Amino acid sequence: MQPLLPSVIAAALYAAATSYQSLRLIARKTPDKRILLPLGLLALLAHVASLFGQLITPSGLYLDFFNAASLIAAAVIALILLAALRIPVTILLLLLFPLGCLTVLFAQFVPAGTTQGIREHPGILAHILLSILAYGLLTIAMFQSLLLLVQDRQLKHKHPSGLIRSFPPLQTMESLLFGFLWAGWLLLSLSLLSGWLYLDDLFAQHLVHKTLLACLAWVIFAVLLWGRHQRGWRGHKAIRWTLAGFCLLMLAYFGSKLVREFILHI
Repeated sequence: MQPLLPSVIAAALYAAATSYQSLRLIARKTPDKRILLPLGLLALLAHVASLFGQLITPSGLYLDFFNAASLIAAAVIALILLAALRIPVTILLLLLFPLGCLTVLFAQFVPAGTTQGIREHPGILAHILLSILAYGLLTIAMFQSLLLLVQDRQLKHKHPSGLIRSFPPLQTMESLLFGFLWAGWLLLSLSLLSGWLYLDDLFAQHLVHKTLLACLAWVIFAVLLWGRHQRGWRGHKAIRWTLAGFCLLMLAYFGSKLVREFILHI
């Protein structure tokens, strides 16, 4: 089956889930998990089906810029759908479902850059998987920090909107943020370690910027987690460090891919 049909189905289901959740929140009602989560799961399954057709090629794993973005979005949504069964994170889906809709459409319809299929040692594939999962969890942390920033500001001004009233308590939101940060940082550590073990040269010309930026992001997240544990960092300080680390990580992966595939054509 060509990836066009599952891509369109995934985009439509993501849009339907976003519309349902938005309308419920506008009406100041809690979205019903029995409707929202199955809708999201169906969208995710169609998304995965489209990815399978786009990523698996005769020349190997085809991980171009937009396919990579689509894969990371699918991984993030899968993690949140799973987490939503136990912890109050469904509000994140309001940001993630539109992200899934956009990335699946971009991967399907936007012309690809210049990239080669990946036929590598299983260790390299494990490194790629760990990198994607780490990026996914730290993306969740970034969205969580933005929601935390909005919630904190509205509570300080004592004018919480209907959307903010649907959020978990501020302390719960902070605990979730640092839970995602710890998990993402540990996976990022494993990703860097696997890269050191299996890549011939982490500082080769086409990898040096990616490696340095990823290492800087690792340091920033490590300092943030240390500050939380030793100094009790929270609030705006924690949000600023989270966003700084995420921006470096985004530049490490997507910045280098964008330049190589669409500017340098290598």
